[in-house]
Amino acid sequence: MSSTWGTGGARDRDSEGRARSARPRDGLGRPLPYGAAGVERQPEGVLRTPEQTVTEAQALLDDGKPFHAHEIFEDAWKSGPDRERTLWRGLAQLAVGLTHAARGNVTGGARLLRRGAGAVEEWASGAGERPYGMDLAGLTAWARELADEVESGERTVDARARAPRLRGRAAS
Repeated sequence: MSSTWGTGGARDRDSEGRARSARPRDGLGRPLPYGAAGVERQPEGVLRTPEQTVTEAQALLDDGKPFHAHEIFEDAWKSGPDRERTLWRGLAQLAVGLTHAARGNVTGGARLLRRGAGAVEEWASGAGERPYGMDLAGLTAWARELADEVESGERTVDARARAPRLRGRAAS
């Protein structure tokens, strides 16, 4: 990837010429200054099984990196079967909602948590409650509860402490 944005030139570009920021990012996906140590970015377009997607995303959520988990879900959303796109998109929205809430963006965090909960709930109603072992009812309840907390301003959201359990409380 060429990187001239930070030196007063053109934007960072990938090998196909698309704009891609080469700036390092923190665990919540916020850009850091060029040269700073950041969290390794998730490669785009990786084909994973649904089980691998859930496992990798859970590990990132557990590590307080919901922005990076969202990228895992986004790969599944874009490469998975059409009938599952709403599910994976909803899970990506939940991860981004947690990201925004942890960044202090009350409006965006609550909105994305509710939107993701709605998508996951809608998908579950037509396709079963536990695809790939995921507890969709529990995720929906978690997202709506967190959205309420974020909007009430009760406390700062710690992404690691508030990470959802994709497969329920018994999963690790």
